[in-house]
Amino acid sequence: MYAPDPRYETAVDRQIREAQEQGYFDDLPGKGKPLPGLDGKFDENWWIRGFLRREGLPTDALLPASVQLRKEIDRLPETVRTLRDERWVRDLVDELNVRIVEHMRFPSGPRVPVRKLDPEAVVARWRAERPQPVRPPPPVGPVDPAPPRRSWWTRLRRRS
Repeated sequence: MYAPDPRYETAVDRQIREAQEQGYFDDLPGKGKPLPGLDGKFDENWWIRGFLRREGLPTDALLPASVQLRKEIDRLPETVRTLRDERWVRDLVDELNVRIVEHMRFPSGPRVPVRKLDPEAVVARWRAERPQPVRPPPPVGPVDPAPPRRSWWTRLRRRS
């Protein structure tokens, strides 16, 4: 139970005491249960991890820039596999290369080997992994062409 100093009671202490006396704290959810998160070891970034989990954000945002770039380079084949146009693949590789060069100029975090990517090699691999479009077989046998359409002028002349 909360016991304020009997010699001095602030407005907040008075409100808490009155709420306890009126029973406002008796039926709160989780009463009698331990506080969540106290069973494990202390993590100074507990609130960041909780926020990322609640919002459904990836935890990669907490990694240093060099590790983020390395992971993005490793995931590149899966990323470009979903792209439909070669221009999009080249744009993605160019954008990644710009960030790699920026990191090489001003490195931060642990030293993780990162190199610029060759757009031609990425595009060649993308082309090789793409399923080839299936073309319908040519029609078999003679095909009767539709009679040629007459122009509106010849149809008009025949009426007169």
